[in-house]
Amino acid sequence: MTIPPAFDRQRLDKALVGLFMEQKPDTFSRARLQDLIEKGHVTLSKKSVTDRSRKVKAGETVDIWIPPAEAALPKAQTIPLKIIYEDKDLLVIDKPAGMVVHPAPGNRDQTLVNALLAHCGKSLSGIGGVARPGIVHRLDKDTSGLMIVAKNDMAHQVLTRQFSDRSLNRVYQALVWGVPVPREGRIEGPIGRHTRDRKKMAVTAKGREALTYYKVIKSYEIVSLVECKLATGRTHQIRVHLAHKKHPVVGDPVYGGGKRQAAGPLGKVLQSFSRQALHAVELRFVHPRTGKGMTFSSNLPKDIKRLLHFIQENQ
Repeated sequence: MTIPPAFDRQRLDKALVGLFMEQKPDTFSRARLQDLIEKGHVTLSKKSVTDRSRKVKAGETVDIWIPPAEAALPKAQTIPLKIIYEDKDLLVIDKPAGMVVHPAPGNRDQTLVNALLAHCGKSLSGIGGVARPGIVHRLDKDTSGLMIVAKNDMAHQVLTRQFSDRSLNRVYQALVWGVPVPREGRIEGPIGRHTRDRKKMAVTAKGREALTYYKVIKSYEIVSLVECKLATGRTHQIRVHLAHKKHPVVGDPVYGGGKRQAAGPLGKVLQSFSRQALHAVELRFVHPRTGKGMTFSSNLPKDIKRLLHFIQENQ
């Protein structure tokens, strides 16, 4: 397309809307055109432009490349899974740190969902939504430990109901800065989006009810190993609540409150730990078909064990 005189000196996004309204009505919204510009899919006179407010000139040629639509259902990928238990209704897996649970912008593949589709085949299709087939609850990318996955719609509905009524119990262990006082208690505080940073969660009056029970298992010189039990299931709940209590999880890049002051080799190792030291150690639920109570446990992973050993040797 060529920019006509009538659109000379207009913003690129506004000019494109005008051009499409004249030539191909109802093809693209302004928001869609702005997204295409920002992603580098629009060129002016053969040069890529990412600034949607850039003024166009009459006579310039415009080309738009429309990327192919992404499949609604993630693709199956053969990825090793540590399966703790499996039957025809569900799986219990031990997720490693670094694995994203379901596809999202920036992580379209190599996720747990991709691995599950390869392992379970077509049986997962449509359960829990095309982007999250079989997922009953999730763990953050850099949180390791136990997760339950439904393999059919009946199991998904029953387990989701247990998650909602809080009869599906999850226990975590975390290495936190300092020693919480009292050494055993509860942290209450509604959790919602941070008022300034929308990528973060925070304890806020406008948030949803959240309750975490905690207990200090072992305290060291400047850190403690803490057990946490979730009474609710809010996004980043344990990390947000512990940070709110001024005892953030060691290695947490979002809620850690910056680098903690800790001298010597121990402090250096703690400050450089590469992910939040948080692991889902226990999972309890009622089997959706048999009604039998089931309990699974997972030992702390090697990276956290090595860190604890170093702490014990250097405190």
